[in-house]
Amino acid sequence: MKTKSLLLAATAAAMTAGMALAEPVKVGMITTLSGGGAGLGIDVRDGFMLAVKQAGNPDIEVVIEDDQRKPDIAVQLADRMIQSDDVDILTGIIWSNLAMAVVPSATAQGKFYLSPNAGPSALAGKGCHPNYFNVAWQNDNLHEAAGAYANSAGLKNSFILAPNYPAGQDALAGYKRMYEGELAGEIYTKLGQTDYAAEIAQIRASDADSVFFFLPGGMGISFLKQYADSGVDLPVVGPAFSFDQGILQAVGAAALGVKNTSQWNKDIDNAANKAFVESFEAEYGRLPSLYASQGFDTANLILSAMAKADVKDQDAFREALRAAEFDSVRGEFKFGPNHHPIQDIYVREVVQEGDVFTNKILGVALEDHADAYAGECKM
Repeated sequence: MKTKSLLLAATAAAMTAGMALAEPVKVGMITTLSGGGAGLGIDVRDGFMLAVKQAGNPDIEVVIEDDQRKPDIAVQLADRMIQSDDVDILTGIIWSNLAMAVVPSATAQGKFYLSPNAGPSALAGKGCHPNYFNVAWQNDNLHEAAGAYANSAGLKNSFILAPNYPAGQDALAGYKRMYEGELAGEIYTKLGQTDYAAEIAQIRASDADSVFFFLPGGMGISFLKQYADSGVDLPVVGPAFSFDQGILQAVGAAALGVKNTSQWNKDIDNAANKAFVESFEAEYGRLPSLYASQGFDTANLILSAMAKADVKDQDAFREALRAAEFDSVRGEFKFGPNHHPIQDIYVREVVQEGDVFTNKILGVALEDHADAYAGECKM
């Protein structure tokens, strides 16, 4: 296995006058930087590193590795980072099957894990851990909001589909938890699948009045293009993962008007978000995505904890993370008792602004929403 290690350190003055850390903080980022899901990992990495650069804190180092969307490689990288690189914090994983392979072992070895994306239900409930924090959402959340929106839109007979892996299972569970109508069909597709002719044929043959799907990254691009070309004209509802910034540019006009759910969008009206969107576009030459916003918030959460506690004092550092005293691009940010966010989730619509396909917020689908598994978490 050939991997490239990138060691990055901020080199300007310390972020808080008068605060000196006993030890620098070393962060190991394992994320997807190649293959079909690379865009997601690249966005998390770029959002995270933008926050590190802006903080100008010399006491944080970031080691970045590509997991190639393979659980065995993610495990090897995590073991090396923990045992050889002596990282204090791990982060970066996009895919829930990789998170399930890495997070329990990392926290059992006394390391903090901060998820900027994957939020499998198993880690939110009985598998929760004091050193595990999710800075994005629990997997079900955006799909729950889609189910709530479907009810308000009068949809009565949805055909639903998602890949057969932990996040896909959580997705359909979340939609069904809130959705009050009937199901015209329910399909689990292969993770990484690119041909959806059979699934679209089943949708066409059903008596569905709508389609809900969760197909992140390249899977979503393939499905949306094929669905648009098929002539099936049922309204589509989904989570932001299938209608985010990178995907929309690849899909184009076929996605216009689609309603999707997200805890973030570029038009959330607060100073931190406005500055983030402007600085990300200036730094990287593209609009930020949901994933970039999550990477940015994750880095700023770490930096906020560093300003209050030494990472080697795990109890104090854990409390500093739990306090979440940073300016989130989402506005107010708080953790529930299982270290997952309690937050608003919005309904967005795909629109075109000049030559750019993007999203605008229509309203709030779920307000101050917590996940369904927190009651199972004992810590």
